[in-house]
Amino acid sequence: MNKASIVDKVHEKLGGTKVQAEQVVDTVFDSIVAGLKKGDEVSIAGLGIFSTKMRPARQGRNPRTGESIQVQAMRVPKFRPAKALKEAVK
Repeated sequence: MNKASIVDKVHEKLGGTKVQAEQVVDTVFDSIVAGLKKGDEVSIAGLGIFSTKMRPARQGRNPRTGESIQVQAMRVPKFRPAKALKEAVK
């Protein structure tokens, strides 16, 4: 499933135009991203919790040359599925 499939499902459920359905999907995705950028946790009941965590700086290796490089610390997205999602997938 991809974004276009989600837009089609929203369009089937809500009616209206596909452009409106795509705007709804984009708004949901943008809201999740905006919350994560601020460092907030985004919790969606029945689906799970989107959050961020800090990955520490580390030594990496360039696979082409074998040279050691320093990889900077960074904030990365994290997802914890809800119990309902885990049960549905089993």
